[in-house]
Amino acid sequence: MPHKFINEIEPGQNINDIYIVSDPILRSTTRGDLYIAMRISDRTGQLNARMWQANEETYKNLPKPGFIQINARSELYQNNLQVVINNISLVDSSKVNIDDFLAKTDKDVKKLFEEIKQILAAIKNEQLRAILREFLADKDLMAQFLKAPAAMKLHHNYLGGLVEHTHNILRSAQAILPFYPDVQGDLVLAGIFLHDLGKTDELSYEMAFEYTTSGQLIGHISKTLLMLHKKTDALEAKGTKISSEVLDALGHIILSHHGQYEFGSPKLPATAEAFFVNYLDDLDAKINQVTKAINDEFGDSDWTSWQNALQTRIYRKKI
Repeated sequence: MPHKFINEIEPGQNINDIYIVSDPILRSTTRGDLYIAMRISDRTGQLNARMWQANEETYKNLPKPGFIQINARSELYQNNLQVVINNISLVDSSKVNIDDFLAKTDKDVKKLFEEIKQILAAIKNEQLRAILREFLADKDLMAQFLKAPAAMKLHHNYLGGLVEHTHNILRSAQAILPFYPDVQGDLVLAGIFLHDLGKTDELSYEMAFEYTTSGQLIGHISKTLLMLHKKTDALEAKGTKISSEVLDALGHIILSHHGQYEFGSPKLPATAEAFFVNYLDDLDAKINQVTKAINDEFGDSDWTSWQNALQTRIYRKKI
């Protein structure tokens, strides 16, 4: 029997298939009954799942994350599709092709990377070029850059999402920088390429998308800044000095690219280039969230359900 992909599931269907389970939580109802809240996923998406009348043994036996076979039924809850699980059995990961289960970009990541390198090749500032060469020469880091998601849940949350997100912002910057001649284009392009590289270490994406322990403790913004300083130290050891002005300008873009303290930025944007990167980063993330909300929901309503990250419902109907 062919696999029932997440994006093929409709309300009111019986499901007997294998999925990745992640983030299981044992909770109790108002009556004191135990249930398990979790997410199930494959490469086409993810769904919230519930197992009512559960017990601690079932919860403790669940992989976190891992593969499970479920017997379940799909239903709409507050206009969102979810799965109610009746039975769960564990599945040996060696018998499953992981590529069928982790969501990934439909773009050619190698082509995106080549286009990224072409855009960066236009940078004329020699110190920025030296820093970028040092990063691009790190084959292990670049391999992770091509594979990593850009986020856990909010935007570009699939394999290859990070390189797709970075490519989008670089292309946007390339298109509109000519309208702003007072903005240092070289610094903007270098900052965009570097700004999220710490996510290669912040996130785990071998079985399911999770934060690494180090990612939880340090975060991708700090990790990216540490990467930058490590690379510039390596350059200096080889005889290439990076000025404090260049290092601080790049570091500021990294530290401020989320734009607000409540969004995790240690600093607020204080240069034209930092504002430029912040707004393009936010634009690409927001549009990805909006289109995902429109495309992922079932039903014939003109509006999506409430999108907490966007603090609104999205109008779906096209003119």
